[in-house]
Amino acid sequence: MDELAAWERLTLLLDDDALLWPRVREALQSEDQDPWEALLDGLDDAGALAYLDAADTGMELADALAQLPRVFRLQPDLGQVNDTDDLEAAIAIADRVLAGGGFRLARLQDDEEDAHALAVVPGGNVAEILEVSAHLERSVSIVG
Repeated sequence: MDELAAWERLTLLLDDDALLWPRVREALQSEDQDPWEALLDGLDDAGALAYLDAADTGMELADALAQLPRVFRLQPDLGQVNDTDDLEAAIAIADRVLAGGGFRLARLQDDEEDAHALAVVPGGNVAEILEVSAHLERSVSIVG
């Protein structure tokens, strides 16, 4: 798979927002833009990315996830996520809750050390997301 096709595929696997791929493609064609940053910014603008700091709690994670379109449509019970002050534990709980609805929580590489960039992705896309992101030498991990 060539680089352009891999970037297009990754954007489609992560989110179906019509503006996401054109934004990433434009960054790929520019010498001064990073396509990964364009992808993160595009996901954020589409409302498909939850940004959290390491000091955040489960309550803040639950609030952020509830705003994401896929989670909003699914309406999962995120009560267990609220019950912990440990963000890593809350992320693991949220992934288990989302898996019950056919989704998974993906952690996307962010340059800020204490930041967590999280996207909710269809469970059926996980293997290909990991494969394509590795091909592009970008870090995406599935929480569970």
